[in-house]
Amino acid sequence: APVERVFTVFTELDKAAERIPDIVSLEILSDGPFGEGTRWRETRVMFKKEATEEMWVSACDPPRSYTVEAESHGMHYGTVFEFTPDGDGTQVAWTFSGTPKTLGTKLLSPIFGVLMNGTMKKCMQRDLEALRAVCERGE
Repeated sequence: APVERVFTVFTELDKAAERIPDIVSLEILSDGPFGEGTRWRETRVMFKKEATEEMWVSACDPPRSYTVEAESHGMHYGTVFEFTPDGDGTQVAWTFSGTPKTLGTKLLSPIFGVLMNGTMKKCMQRDLEALRAVCERGE
């Protein structure tokens, strides 16, 4: 799909729970269109349990990129989504990082980093495949 369409599909928060199987619910906490400052609370299945996190958009350059951040359990998370035209389609780059902020998370981060790496990659891949299918169907 064209880059503008892919960017739109990725940023339609009101449709995320119906499009991404791991998302149980999503509550938009801010007013206005998607952009810097947009906040939401997302509940998804992680490790066979529901987990709820509050997230926000810290940077947005439609239709090229946007950055989502979150703070949880002593960690700061950042995800950068980049969209590049590629022939008739769009190349999507999705970069995730976690930075420990407390002494406990700093001490445990080497262990959890190894454990979480595979889990996060699988989770992100499932999300990406679900959104790709929406783009390809033209929904």
